[in-house]
Amino acid sequence: MKIRSLLLACCFCSQMLAAQQQVADPVVLVIHGGAGTIKPEQLSPAIRDSLQATLTQALRAGYAQLQAHHTAIDAVQAAIHVMENSPLFNAGKGAVYTSAGTHEMDAAIMDGSTLKAGAVAAVSHIKNPIDAAIAVMRQSPHVLLVGKGAEDFAFAHGVQWAPADYFDTPERKRQWERYRQHTSKQAFVPVSSKDAYYDLHEWGTVGAVALDEQGHLAAGTSTGGIMGKLPGRVGDSPIIGAGTYANDTTCAVSCTGTGEYFMRSLAAKTLSDLIAYKHMSLQQAAETVIFHIIQPMGGDGGLIALNRNGEFAMPFNTSGMYRGYITRSGKIFIAFFQDESK
Repeated sequence: MKIRSLLLACCFCSQMLAAQQQVADPVVLVIHGGAGTIKPEQLSPAIRDSLQATLTQALRAGYAQLQAHHTAIDAVQAAIHVMENSPLFNAGKGAVYTSAGTHEMDAAIMDGSTLKAGAVAAVSHIKNPIDAAIAVMRQSPHVLLVGKGAEDFAFAHGVQWAPADYFDTPERKRQWERYRQHTSKQAFVPVSSKDAYYDLHEWGTVGAVALDEQGHLAAGTSTGGIMGKLPGRVGDSPIIGAGTYANDTTCAVSCTGTGEYFMRSLAAKTLSDLIAYKHMSLQQAAETVIFHIIQPMGGDGGLIALNRNGEFAMPFNTSGMYRGYITRSGKIFIAFFQDESK
């Protein structure tokens, strides 16, 4: 009888715990458009409206995939597509320039249900790098392809090609000229978000994490890197475990910021491990990574994370991070700065 009572008590406790973990209106998609030292006074009403509209469009595109019973991977891809196709973000169309005046983009995708992943780095002629990352995951035995090899593989699998001048947007050209003037009397150095001349749109890595109706998670990230980076430089975005990670048992993560710090700390996988092995909550683990690992190293940036319960986190240690989410019922939230409540 005692054993039976203990079993019933354990069952009751498990049921109570499960009930506590259920979210009334769970978040199913979270996105970011980069973190940096942007201040409210720098964001004109016109730019803010454009950002709001594009982030909303990205959320709705991903949400439409989920509503149509597609996978978390499909939702991440659709959301990132919208941001890659916009010149407002440092990914795809809006990619920044290297020190040589070229564009080199990185992207990654990870499926939390299988732990399969795909990524591309230092590509220059792929319209939507996230598509190439998905092709690597689905059509190859590899995880990461770079440069011309990545492009050849992507084009062979139907990924859309784009000419180099597709990425030469007026705003990026203006920033490039400003960068060259700043560095004309010294060796070319990558722009840091802490530099005084860092501009409004010189940051803007994009990412998305999604939860589908099967309870599976996915994460994706796409970036043009850092303004003035050396040709061949690869950041954290396409490095699985650094800037991108997903595991159904813990969470899905996409990071943004100065990539070298996220690479050195394997930030995305560390967040997952804090949940798995330290039994931290999602929010606690996310804040630990940003404020107690990245920040003490001298790094800046942020991340988005989502678990199977529809709980999410969006910490960042910069003055701003473009971010937003949509719930299962379709409620949308978008914010830009630290003081905007979620």
